[in-house]
Amino acid sequence: MNHTTGEPEHHRKPLMEVHGLVKHYGGSRGVLRRAESPVQAVDGVSFTVHDGETFALVGESGCGKSTLGRLLLRLETPTAGQVLFRGTDIATARRNDLRPIRRHMQMVFQNPQSSLNPRLTIGQTVSEPLEVHGLPSGAERVRELLDLVGLPDRVANHYPHEFSGGQRQRVGLARALATEPSFLVCDEPVSALDVSIQAQILNLLVRLREQLGLTYFFISHDLGVVRYLADRVAVMYLGRIVEVATVADLFDAPLHPYTRALLSAVPSRDPDDANRRQRIVLQGDLPSAADPPSGCRFRTRCPIARDVCAEEDPPLRTLATGHDVACHFAEDQLEADAA
Repeated sequence: MNHTTGEPEHHRKPLMEVHGLVKHYGGSRGVLRRAESPVQAVDGVSFTVHDGETFALVGESGCGKSTLGRLLLRLETPTAGQVLFRGTDIATARRNDLRPIRRHMQMVFQNPQSSLNPRLTIGQTVSEPLEVHGLPSGAERVRELLDLVGLPDRVANHYPHEFSGGQRQRVGLARALATEPSFLVCDEPVSALDVSIQAQILNLLVRLREQLGLTYFFISHDLGVVRYLADRVAVMYLGRIVEVATVADLFDAPLHPYTRALLSAVPSRDPDDANRRQRIVLQGDLPSAADPPSGCRFRTRCPIARDVCAEEDPPLRTLATGHDVACHFAEDQLEADAA
């Protein structure tokens, strides 16, 4: 169920469809250099984002979340796979064909300080994408965009260094919304902000989604933020998606052991729930994406791994419950939950 529209998932149209997306970096073989394995930042990822929903992506640092977000906007060129935006494959589209599509797809970055040009005024920053795409610009349009994100028009003549992190992130949002996009990739948009400011920006994102009919691809490591904002969640581990479910299903009945470990670390406001919850501590560090484990990539840290996990890579499959999971023992977990 979509939090914004209340519309059942199967009634909404796909806005973006990702099939077998791959991004490998490096890798060389030569006479004077020893062979090096490529870094498998994203390795065979598939999912669908529906029109009007907030689709969240979570996982540890270094698992490939930001790379995946950049691939969706063709800020990185995929090694293989498809990224269909309203039916057009932007993964293989030519540069000239990308321009009219890109105005409908924008990105909100993690650090508003580094994402804004310090030499441009706020007004110039907000109007820059309008000029790039040949759209009507000017002082009135800048005022409309600033008002949309809760900033007074007088800030147009100031520079980024004169503002707080929360205000700069509002400027970044105004710039992203200038071309009237339908799809926003939000890469950890509140992680660099104070907690009180985070709440303001999250509420602003909710309001903008409802007001403008936006679709979000929301990248975060903060499961509390994801639970508040998202409709569906994908869990990523070492370049692969291991679980996809609605927020309610994921938080109430996680099926992948990695997801259960992540959720066990989330503080609970309910003392009874906190006492019942078993903390799952993962052993070891995230393996290298240049040399991932055989079979299931999570097996080296998994508390329930068996021999089959080293021999067979579990595919991401849809269970009868509608839950997508890549684990050999997902049905066992379903039975345990039922018991």
